[in-house]
Amino acid sequence: MHKRRKGRGIGMMTLGLLLIAAALVLTGYNIWDERRAEEASQKMLEQMELPVDEARERYADWESGLEGSEVDIPNYVLNPYMDMPVTVIDGYEYIGVVSVPSLGLELPVMSEWSYPRLKVAPCRYRGSAYTHDLIIAGHNYRKHFSPLKTLEPGAKVVFTDVSGNQFFYVADSVEILKKTEVEQMEAGEWDLTLFTCTYGGQTRFTLRCLLEERE
Repeated sequence: MHKRRKGRGIGMMTLGLLLIAAALVLTGYNIWDERRAEEASQKMLEQMELPVDEARERYADWESGLEGSEVDIPNYVLNPYMDMPVTVIDGYEYIGVVSVPSLGLELPVMSEWSYPRLKVAPCRYRGSAYTHDLIIAGHNYRKHFSPLKTLEPGAKVVFTDVSGNQFFYVADSVEILKKTEVEQMEAGEWDLTLFTCTYGGQTRFTLRCLLEERE
């Protein structure tokens, strides 16, 4: 009986050590994966050259509305249903950059989403900045979309397309949606939606934003 209890105790101790080792390995992997994702996004940002100043100049000329003058009207204004232009970096297509100044976040945005792509950078889930229904998905990495959970209503969010056109938004509200609530994710007249999974993976933290002009 004593030997049996001793053997059982050793078995439980071994199991405990194995569980601790597994937890350490998982923690180590998560740290490595976070760092890899941060470096991947930063690398893409460094390679993206967005002609913001030129786009601002074109937009200012168009907004001034001088009658009879030849003004270079932005293409997306003439045709908001046009495909968003892309730039290709390392085999991935990007539509622009999303930034949240108050969080110090600036991230490239891929044209199409998939789980492997989310491990590199946030991705367009649906919509377009031109039709005011852009939805962007991001992984819950510390340097990707996880910090959005701390954002206060009224915070500024900026999306810059690869042509240098900028769209300025204000964080309006937050929703927590189940991963099966696909229709709800796309519902509502929101100009911009950013979402990421929670740590349990069963729900989606969803940040709804409005264009500043609509305030």
